[in-house]
Amino acid sequence: MAPSQGVINHAPTEGFMKTKLSVLVVMVSFFLCQSLAWSAPIEVKFANLAPEGSAWANVMTEMDKELQSASGGRIKFKFYWGGVMGDEPDMLRKLKIGQIHAAGLTGFGLGQVVSSVRVLELPMIFANTTELDQAKQKLLPLFKTEFQKKGFEFLAYADVGPVNVFANKPIHSIADMRGAKFWVWEGDPLALAAFKAFGISPIPLAIPDVMTSLQTKMIDGVYGPPLGIVALQWHTKVKYMMGQRFNYAVGAFIIDKKFFDSLPSDLRRIFSQVTEKYCVKLVQRTREDNEKALQSLKGVGIETVSIGVKEKAEILAASSKIWPELAGKLFSEELLNQVKSIGTEWKGSSAPVSQSQ
Repeated sequence: MAPSQGVINHAPTEGFMKTKLSVLVVMVSFFLCQSLAWSAPIEVKFANLAPEGSAWANVMTEMDKELQSASGGRIKFKFYWGGVMGDEPDMLRKLKIGQIHAAGLTGFGLGQVVSSVRVLELPMIFANTTELDQAKQKLLPLFKTEFQKKGFEFLAYADVGPVNVFANKPIHSIADMRGAKFWVWEGDPLALAAFKAFGISPIPLAIPDVMTSLQTKMIDGVYGPPLGIVALQWHTKVKYMMGQRFNYAVGAFIIDKKFFDSLPSDLRRIFSQVTEKYCVKLVQRTREDNEKALQSLKGVGIETVSIGVKEKAEILAASSKIWPELAGKLFSEELLNQVKSIGTEWKGSSAPVSQSQ
């Protein structure tokens, strides 16, 4: 056998060596990329109407820090504050297509998914937050189940606050309310039913359109918790606040169930624990900040208008007519009766309570 044949059979060619090197580079690059991908934290895209600097934003930022710490940096939030993802119906659409993963919603947004949540926001039913909390805890298992059926995890409640009426004229009674151009959250069946019971034809608007409408005098009356009124700067365009609280606006933290179920089991546990802990903190912070906002409203010249016993009785009577009309539409009669068994305001309770109580 010729020596040249041994070289041909046993020594790799230059091209063959280059091919092996290329394959090796590709494999190393692949595993390096996989390693980097595995080490990158999972990002939970969260949207909310509250602006930066609000109680929601501050507590959620604290929550994010603890979540990252507890998970060893494996999961974190990406926040979208101040309605940059649109109004709550817009957020829900983006949740369904996966553009965002989670949201902090008011009762209006929650009711778009599970309408029975609105039973907690019936006007003139709870005398204080103690009664509200009792009803919330009693109905929590039901709401968790119903939201799961709709493709969401209902992680925890997060209050919005006591709702008052604000206007550019003194509002002492339902009759006075009829003389104002009131805003109503566009598509909100509970608020629309309330205004109808009061004999008022409100102007439906999305949240982002309210400020402009106040500035142009398209509307001159709004409603909401003191904290929300201040955060959205609506208080700069009104002069009076009706002293009678109408209802309590609730909120909650929900997350897309498919996204949540895709998380490793230990991250689901950590996420749920941290969320529940901070939502309890958020409820307390929101109630405290609503009291502070109430005082700040007085400080900038917003006048509180008190109402008489007769006027309150009229509001109670008109409000109580709404409840049976909505039973069978938004919630069951059974749920209504459960809430009525807890609430005392509708019975004409005259016990003095603070605005955040």
